[in-house]
Amino acid sequence: MALGLHLSFVFLSTLMSAARCRVEKELSPECKAFFYMETPPRGLEHHPVRYICQFYNKKARYVTLYHIGFRIPVYSAYTFKRTDGERCVDVPWMYEPQLSTLSETDEMQPFPRRIMHLNFEDSQAILEDYTNAIHYERGTLNPDEHQDELDDKASTYTLTNVVPMVPVFTNIVWSRQEHIVRKRLNNYCRGTAYIVTGVTTSGKRIRRDNMDRIAVPKYVWSAYCCADYDQNTPFGERHKFPSFAHYALNVEENNNVVEMSVQKLKDFLEKTTFVSKNFQIFAGDCVPPKNR
Repeated sequence: MALGLHLSFVFLSTLMSAARCRVEKELSPECKAFFYMETPPRGLEHHPVRYICQFYNKKARYVTLYHIGFRIPVYSAYTFKRTDGERCVDVPWMYEPQLSTLSETDEMQPFPRRIMHLNFEDSQAILEDYTNAIHYERGTLNPDEHQDELDDKASTYTLTNVVPMVPVFTNIVWSRQEHIVRKRLNNYCRGTAYIVTGVTTSGKRIRRDNMDRIAVPKYVWSAYCCADYDQNTPFGERHKFPSFAHYALNVEENNNVVEMSVQKLKDFLEKTTFVSKNFQIFAGDCVPPKNR
């Protein structure tokens, strides 16, 4: 309890500190570092999407491929940090000024208390979109549970890292799987683990003021790549390295997580969502160049 109060104080005290995001056509070297071999997934860059290099306190934290039309991320890509899984509390939700029509800053900002959304709500979700969406909650693709430093955790609380998830799915099913992956990578990944977590759309939309606002994901999927892992990993976990993946239906029932190889996830996504012929999640399918 004391730790939770401490986290609350730290986050609230840094509310006014610098937190910026860059909307980029060409990712900078510091942002490419969140991808294995500094290579983003390919085959998902259909129109209209934007790379957002998420910055917080003058440091790059992760990268999001954001779909402006659907007002959700296609995926978030980040590096896993060894952590005890502590969740942060009382973190203010932020939005991305660079997706607005009028922007005087590249700093991520907490949502304004007054109605000042007209210059950016066309291109991204706002808090009001979730107010009456009783069947869905804000589910983060880059979860704070996979981050360790306070600033890394805080940077995940932006709606450009959020998709609508069914409550029982995000709070129980998907959260449990995030915990499983966290323990696995904590125990057996020796180097850097790269994670890409994304969605496929369902055709459903959250509506507000009689307008379609946010696309609702049908599936949520995730894949990790850890090329430097413990060669003595127990047999039951050994086949899950250097890479592994999983997906699940974003529904109340029949939402069990399905684990599989990254190749099988690629095959699944090619059948269920739009990807180009050269679709690839990790460069070289997470096989180190010396082993190919």
